[in-house]
Amino acid sequence: MSTSDDVAFFEVVARSPSLTEVGREMGISVSAVSKRLAHLEKRLGVRLVQRSTRRLTLTMEGERYAAGAAVIAAQLAELEESVTGNYSQLRGRIRIHSSVGLGRAHIAPLLAEFVEQNPLVQVDVELSAKPFATAGTPFDIAIRVGALQDSRLTGRRLHPNRRVICASPQYLLRHGTPESISDLDHHNCIVLRQDEGDFALWRFGGEGNEMSIRVAGNMISNDGDITTQWCLDGRGLLMRSLWHVRPMLDAGTLVQVLPDIETPPADIHAVYSATPEPPRRVRAAVDYLQDRLGDRLR
Repeated sequence: MSTSDDVAFFEVVARSPSLTEVGREMGISVSAVSKRLAHLEKRLGVRLVQRSTRRLTLTMEGERYAAGAAVIAAQLAELEESVTGNYSQLRGRIRIHSSVGLGRAHIAPLLAEFVEQNPLVQVDVELSAKPFATAGTPFDIAIRVGALQDSRLTGRRLHPNRRVICASPQYLLRHGTPESISDLDHHNCIVLRQDEGDFALWRFGGEGNEMSIRVAGNMISNDGDITTQWCLDGRGLLMRSLWHVRPMLDAGTLVQVLPDIETPPADIHAVYSATPEPPRRVRAAVDYLQDRLGDRLR
């Protein structure tokens, strides 16, 4: 096998959870995958993967080789497309990670449109409540809400967004409307558990003058739809992204609380590893999401 063959092979290994999955994608047996991986490790003189019965775990050397392999494999694919005359059509697989609510409501429908227009592209969408916060994952794109925390990632803003406090008219009729941030101490605050931060901290202010307060309540969930329904049912106050609650605010089923108090941006980003240049199909998918997401969220 040539070095380029090894690069393409390990690019598949690095994004697969098991040797079985590698074999399934490449159309070869598990024993053939294992032998080829062993041959590659022998040639390089390092162990690239820690094997177990259920999953593969990259070593430090494996992560470094995988990062380079992903870049080289993408560049090689684009080079071959350009010289064989296939460059006019996008092709290949795109792996996308998104939060459940945004992904189900908007990202997945837009990607279906994108594939309809580019039938040689295959999208693989994973919806998860877990944050996409580290490089070296098998995903080409992650859609996330809020500031970028990992310096190994780069991103493009798809749509502006903020988080706002809201409540149902029934709740406000029974418990009164908060007139200041300190009034939140006297209200039941529904807490949405997201990402890895302190989810009971609600943030206010703009750049340079941010402040946080700790809220409390008797209803907590990691599911945005559940917490929003609790809020609609009059169970308490909720801080939620405008992309999600704007239709309810427009319809009057929810009311924005403390509308004159600024909250920090929580923009929607497409995030990917800070490689020199993402593949053309990935760039095209991000362009499409950026062009069309605003139409759905207005």
